[in-house]
Formats: sequence, C-alpha cells, structure tokens
Amino acid sequence: MTVTIELPPEMEASLVAQAQAQGLPLPQYLQHLLREQIPDLGCAAGSPAERAAAWRESVKGLPHTPPLSDEAISRESIYGDRG
Repeated sequence: MTVTIELPPEMEASLVAQAQAQGLPLPQYLQHLLREQIPDLGCAAGSPAERAAAWRESVKGLPHTPPLSDEAISRESIYGDRG
C-alpha cells in the first residue's frame, strides 16, 4: 500500500536525519517506526517458524551491529570499583 503524508519541513528534516543516523533510507525507517507502534503485527498468531520469519522481515534492512565483547559486558567493566 502506498500512503502519502504531508509533513512540515522541520519534521521531514528531523526524520531524514534520524533515518541517516540509522543508516536507512527514509521509507524503510518510517516502516520501522510504524512497526514499533503495532507490536502485535503478525506476532500473536502463527507457528514459531512463522513468528521467526515475521521478525526477520521486520528487521530486514537495519544495520548489523556486532555483539559486545566479554570485557564490555563484564561485571568489572559495568560496575568498576562499586562492586
């Protein structure tokens, strides 16, 4: 489905900046924002495989972020001298 929305220039500029910060084109970023607002979109029903496929589709196009190192998530790294 195609939807046309008239946005004030300052809102458009803000959304474009947010999309660029995520490394996404504006249409994909807007789809991502809308999916966040409809959390039960296809997730309430279906087999585990169908829910996994829906999740993979929802994150398609998002930038890949490598996992944190063991040091980055160690207790000492998080709490330091506080315990």
